[in-house]
Amino acid sequence: MEVVLGQVEQLPALLAVCRSALVRAWDPPTLERALDWGRYFQHLHDRLRARPRPRLRHAVGQRLRRARSGAPLAFGQLGRCAELLGLALLENRALPPAACRRLLQRLLQPPAARPGRLALLARRKAACCLLEPLRSSPPSSPGGPEPRLAAEAGLLLGRLRDEPPGEPRWLGGVLQELPQPRAFRVVAAALLLVRQGGGGQQEEEAGAGPLLSWLLEDAERFAAFCQQLPGSLLASLAAHYSQISERYLDLLTGWGSSLLYDPLQGQWVKGCPDEAELSWEELRERFSCLCKGPEMLSRQTQAALKLLKARDGDFQVCGLSVWTDLLLEWSSLGCPGGGFFFFFFVLLGLAYDLASGLV
Repeated sequence: MEVVLGQVEQLPALLAVCRSALVRAWDPPTLERALDWGRYFQHLHDRLRARPRPRLRHAVGQRLRRARSGAPLAFGQLGRCAELLGLALLENRALPPAACRRLLQRLLQPPAARPGRLALLARRKAACCLLEPLRSSPPSSPGGPEPRLAAEAGLLLGRLRDEPPGEPRWLGGVLQELPQPRAFRVVAAALLLVRQGGGGQQEEEAGAGPLLSWLLEDAERFAAFCQQLPGSLLASLAAHYSQISERYLDLLTGWGSSLLYDPLQGQWVKGCPDEAELSWEELRERFSCLCKGPEMLSRQTQAALKLLKARDGDFQVCGLSVWTDLLLEWSSLGCPGGGFFFFFFVLLGLAYDLASGLV
């Protein structure tokens, strides 16, 4: 038992060495021994889980936490030891070419008795590293996502399709690690890739279902999603997913209802400037993208605007209803003098009230 504990105590140091410049002196056999140690520790973890020995497991956890060199580890990381060592070496540019080639051979061609998890991990890591220089490259097609974004979306979909049915618990944690605009762009690109892939219904549900659940289950998250992404991209998503189009129209309705008409400026302004809502220009652009979308989406948007206009009194004068103004602009029936007439009637009402007070 003490021999095993002594070996476990050296794991944090081995991991630290794999991340350091000391690997410059490694040859392929040395690399093989390091990876063999990783498999040994993983095997130890599996045995302790299959046949629990509380005292030994507690002692192993203590040795990992009080490591003399390297960062402390948890017992759960013992089960991912081979992956941790492999990733540390993949990211270490000090590894000599011969040892690096042997590492790739080991990762990409694992033994037949073991699952290909390391191989899949290595391919995903290599894809991200390969596409890193293309971060600032233009999109490969007009309106398409940038190459790095498309790669990230593809990797995310691949991981989701490998999971059993149901919403994966890891999805929220992974997306929260990304900056919010980036996470939203990755989710949007993945949702569009699902529709463009032409897969069956089961494949679409496996990829899009968890993403839609994550996006729509939190109202604040969905509002931030719609604020931070461009209107053209949101219109594309709304054209493909009825769940998104319905919630998006409801959100735009709420934002539009909060706008107030300023007769002095002759335009619609935010009711509360500090609140995270859309301006008139942004709202107009979002509705314009929806109206220019596919025929079904365009009809749905126009029908919603006409219903909102009717609820406001069905006026044909600018400045009385934000929905009237949107419909007039969209149908090219501009009303340049509407703001003046509205201001005139406001002044007329004030004069009447003042005269009534004097009487």
